[in-house]
Amino acid sequence: MSRTDRLVRLVARVLLATGLVALGYATYVVVDARRYQAVERQQFDDRQDDPRHDGIVAAAIAPVDGHAIGAIQIPRIGLSAVVAQGDSTLTLRRAVGHLADSSLPGDAGNVVLAAHRDGLFRPLKDIRAGDAITLTTSRGAFAYVVESTSIVSPTNIDALRPHGGRTLTLVTCFPFSYLGSSPERFIVRAREIESAR
Repeated sequence: MSRTDRLVRLVARVLLATGLVALGYATYVVVDARRYQAVERQQFDDRQDDPRHDGIVAAAIAPVDGHAIGAIQIPRIGLSAVVAQGDSTLTLRRAVGHLADSSLPGDAGNVVLAAHRDGLFRPLKDIRAGDAITLTTSRGAFAYVVESTSIVSPTNIDALRPHGGRTLTLVTCFPFSYLGSSPERFIVRAREIESAR
């Protein structure tokens, strides 16, 4: 066997090993996110069904980073996911993250949620004005209607600011089909229309 043949075999083995490691990691990320969603959703549902549950007491407890605070549903596009406090890498890999500096559902102001475009917020590519969004927390269920979508630069933080009233802003990277670090952000603005507290 020539030196070139040995080198080719070595390169092939390294590439195969790299591919298997990448596939293993991707599988781990998907399984971890699904497991987190299932466990946290069940725990949230159990707390909601508990007759001792007191929304007023639960509302007074500050959310802890990485822990579930509720769930979001957008039925028309098939989006249903657990919402966790924070926007760390781990939180956004597993759940829709609630930005700590934004309002909490049920409070006046702008509730800001973020998730990955190639993960839980992938269905946002099909969202449109008029779509219904329900955000359920220990404080109750809050209904929103989508008013607009926009595309902004990553440095444009105007969408994160309160714009009066009770609003919900969803943020993800854009374009949805882009490989690598996305150059823009996709913003969904919705306003609260009713709440069951």
